[in-house]
Amino acid sequence: MFPGAPTGASLQAEEASVGGGEVSLQPMMWLFLGILVTFLITRMVTRMIRSGSGGGAGLGNVTLGGNHIHHQVFGILIIIGTGIILVSQTPTGTALDAAAAVFGVGVGLTVDEFALWLNLKDVYWARQGRQSVDAIFCVLVITGALVGGSSLVKGGIGSAEWWSSVAVIAINLALCVICLLKGKVITGVIGIVIGVVALVGAIRLAKPGSWWAVRRYPGRPRRADRAARRYDQRRLERWNWLRDLVAGAPSPEAQPDAAGLPPAE
Repeated sequence: MFPGAPTGASLQAEEASVGGGEVSLQPMMWLFLGILVTFLITRMVTRMIRSGSGGGAGLGNVTLGGNHIHHQVFGILIIIGTGIILVSQTPTGTALDAAAAVFGVGVGLTVDEFALWLNLKDVYWARQGRQSVDAIFCVLVITGALVGGSSLVKGGIGSAEWWSSVAVIAINLALCVICLLKGKVITGVIGIVIGVVALVGAIRLAKPGSWWAVRRYPGRPRRADRAARRYDQRRLERWNWLRDLVAGAPSPEAQPDAAGLPPAE
């Protein structure tokens, strides 16, 4: 942080001030709400369209020239437009709150089709489509954790406090990398902003088939057996049940071979 620059915590204090009995939400909260509400509404609409009940409400797929336009396209356009406004106009106050909420709408629409970017094909209602639920969960946890304000680097450059905060960041990033090597992608991503999550994920057993397990568990059969029992099919089924509860179950006719998909966190 630059000396004298407002920190996330100070902005939080300014935005959350109470005047006349009203609480003003800070931009990060508007961003979080924009993502959450957009995701929930989008999933409700797409489930209605899939079931055929959306026609009565005038809901249906958007097509242009015979091509199906995915809602992530609108999300990308919203993100680009809002980003241009934020950089060129640097809004403050109510304008910044509105821009944050609109940006959140764009993020929600775009990340809801994360599986499409990853697989480069329409897998929204296939098993791989559950990856979009994982992605939106990570985004919501990260933005939610930042709602209270965050100052990653503290103190003046070169001071003892500055070096201490840099060391903490370096250690935390190293723990996140270990989580990723252990096959815990969600844990590694969330751990970037919630250090204790990265610490727990780095200490606990690696997932079978992960880089860590393949290289470090062959000579440790007991540890490999414990990992296999911890990350068994029942664990995956429980996580899939939660994903499907939130976002809708994959269509049986659209389920491709799920071999090679990493088990859930």
